[in-house]
This record gives sequence, C-alpha cells and structure tokens, in this order.
Amino acid sequence: MTQSSGSLTVVGTGIRAPAQATIETASRIASAEIVFTLVADPLTEYWIRSLNAATESLATLYEVGKPRWQTYDAIVARIVGSVRAGSRVCAVAYGHPGVFAYPLHQAIREVTAFGHAAEMLAGVSAEDCLFAELGVDPSTFGCHSFEATDFLLYRRPIDTSASLILWQIGVIGEPSVKTQRELWNRDGVAALRDKLLMHYPPQHVVIVFEAARYSAGTSTIEPVPLSALAQAPVTAISTLFIPRLSDPPYDEEMAHRLGIDAGALAWRARSLSEPAIAVDRAW
Repeated sequence: MTQSSGSLTVVGTGIRAPAQATIETASRIASAEIVFTLVADPLTEYWIRSLNAATESLATLYEVGKPRWQTYDAIVARIVGSVRAGSRVCAVAYGHPGVFAYPLHQAIREVTAFGHAAEMLAGVSAEDCLFAELGVDPSTFGCHSFEATDFLLYRRPIDTSASLILWQIGVIGEPSVKTQRELWNRDGVAALRDKLLMHYPPQHVVIVFEAARYSAGTSTIEPVPLSALAQAPVTAISTLFIPRLSDPPYDEEMAHRLGIDAGALAWRARSLSEPAIAVDRAW
C-alpha cells in the first residue's frame, strides 16, 4: 500500500515535565505542523507551546457528565482528521503516551489503516516513578497491574506472593469526569478494600502513591493498613501499591530440570527474606 501524506507521532511528557521529557520528544513536538495536547497542568502546556505555537489542547473535549468514551471518540476524530488532511501531527500526553491512553492507541490504528505513517515514543510513566521511589524491583517478586474498576468488575486471580498495583483508585466506577482533584468516589475505595480483605489481612500495609508533578515537589507515599484504606488520603490520580504477602512456592522438579541448584539461588533467598518494601511511617 502506498503511504499517504500526513503522519502521526505520539509522545509523552513524563510525569514531571519537562524534566522527564526526552530530547527526541521535544524535537518531535517542535517539528510538527500541528500539536495536540492531553496534559495535566498549565506549566506543561506552556512548555509545549514554547516549542511549537501551533498547539491545541484536546482537554477541552472533556465535559462533566459526558461519558468518557464519547470524549475519546472525539479525540480520535480530531487527530485522525488532521492526519488525513495531510498534516504532520504530534499528539502529546501526560506521562507515558501508551499507558491509560486508549484514544492515542486508537488514533494510531486508524491512521495506519488509512495508509499514513504513525509511531509512538516511550515516556516516563507513573509506574516508573513508583518503582524508583518505593524501591520496588518488579523482577524480584513479580508484579501484577490492573486498573481499579477493571479489577473489581472482573474475577481477577490474586497472587499474594507478588506485588499488586491498582491504578485510578480515586475514580472507581465513574463514567464521566469531575472538576475536583480530590477523591471522586469513596464508596468505590471501600468496595476495593472489601475485595482485598478477602485475600490480605486487615493489618497488611498498603501504599497510596501519587508521583510529584513538579521537580521541586514531593510525591505522596502514604502507608496505611488495608482496613483503613477507605479513610486514606486518596485523590483522583492516586495509585495503590500492595506489597507481597507471602513467598512464592518453589518447584524443585523444575529447578532440577533447569539445572539450578540452591547455591545459584542464594542471592534470591536473601531478597525474599527482606521486607517487600521499607515503610518508615506508622499510621
């Protein structure tokens, strides 16, 4: 298929923009003919406009009471329409542009189906900040990750020997948007607590995390016992980190098959004997 004129590049600013934005991202923003933004704060918007004056915010498509899927469709239509008109388009998202970013993935699918060039560049996500700031290495114990409403609606198996990350715990069950930054649905957090209590003890310490949006800011790292989660300081953008509860079962037969002896796993035994996360505050 012959490639048509018009192209799409999707980039992310990182969580703390512009400090976490890559040089490649800044270059793509600056060289685009049209820049569409979906970012979280006016300072990031200002930085993007300083690179390219031909910038339009798509955040204006969100409306209180309007189903989010309708907004997503409008975002896709605006991006795809500009690409099909022959423009070099750059869509800029907060964090990683491929994480919690259905309309950007869909825009890429649609423009490529029409024969246009499209790509996505990686960015720093909230998960990257969480691993760095909580001192968590997902390769050591394993780590599951779910959007919180999805986690509640579907019967996801829970492996308590691995860490668990639940996203968007402050907006559980909300089909639209609200204007406040504070928690949107405390009943949703209570429902999440109740489901987790089926697998973890009430005193199990979980972490409410929110990455700092500015380089001079401080991230929220709030340890709370699971039983008190519904009273915790949760906002619309909070993430919940649940440390592992137990060690994973060891398959000696598989170890023998792979030729792995106990000495080769000594380093892992030391890691497994350490706390899953260092918590220096009491609730």
